[in-house]
Amino acid sequence: MASRPDPSEQTDPLFDLPTPSGSSPASPSQPEAQDAQLSLFDTPAASTGAGDRPSAPAASAAPADAVAPRSDHKAPAPQDPGTPWTELPRAAFDLETTGKDAHECRIVTASLLLIDARGEILQRWDWLADPGVEIPEGAAAVHGISTEHAREHGRPAAEVVPEIVAAVADLLERGIPVLAFNASYDFTVLAAEARRHGLQAPEAFPVLDPYVMHKHVRVRWRGKRTLVALSEAYEVDLEEAHTSGADALAAEQVGRRLAEEFAELRVGAPQIHRQQIEWSAEQAADFQEFLRSRRQDPSIVIDGTWPVRDLQG
Repeated sequence: MASRPDPSEQTDPLFDLPTPSGSSPASPSQPEAQDAQLSLFDTPAASTGAGDRPSAPAASAAPADAVAPRSDHKAPAPQDPGTPWTELPRAAFDLETTGKDAHECRIVTASLLLIDARGEILQRWDWLADPGVEIPEGAAAVHGISTEHAREHGRPAAEVVPEIVAAVADLLERGIPVLAFNASYDFTVLAAEARRHGLQAPEAFPVLDPYVMHKHVRVRWRGKRTLVALSEAYEVDLEEAHTSGADALAAEQVGRRLAEEFAELRVGAPQIHRQQIEWSAEQAADFQEFLRSRRQDPSIVIDGTWPVRDLQG
């Protein structure tokens, strides 16, 4: 979740009460730790023209029966949309970036995990990019990747972004739901980066967002709703918070814990996706009303568009 806006800052303080004093977020991982986690691709992505979708990169080692992202782009084998998503394979996705503005920031690291119905990782893809711009000190302090480290160890964004777009698109085209915490940030960043590199962004469907789901089922919640806070609340191990791989896995596990607790979340991924569009809009409208009343400013607007915000320009 590094470098993105803190979701707790966007929610109604009446519902998201402050964390008791004395608590502190997990320390960011250093570049050396990130090196050990990232498994970078050695083969550059094939060059593509504007609007084309590149082939997905090869995945890391996995069982022989694992479902790998396709590179032929033929008819996908979609999942049964009526089967609860917890009983089927799913994916988890996270980005670490250069800043909080989803329209302007650049991808620094990305992780995509393919997970089976039991919660075991089948395959994993990790990327480290040289974003081509300076990584602000504030962002580097969170995710541990400095400008110098990205330039020395990362690959050009022109190679990395097409691979991420292709890998995410391949899974979504199969009907495999992708979990992302505060998904409107990650998928807006991905859409903006795709456009920046002349690519077609993946159709973000079906997507599952534990942040939106948690706000729906637990309206009144004492404490923050950050991934770190919810991981602690639901006893999810998140030792390397703010690294894309650890955050992606934690998002899936928090989502699974929520579905175990609330039966209304144990339905097909397409149904949950459509419901989250409504839930996010309602949550934003409630917060907007609160802020306008609290600050006596009727011009305040909170965008509840989900899972991809409108791209500017």
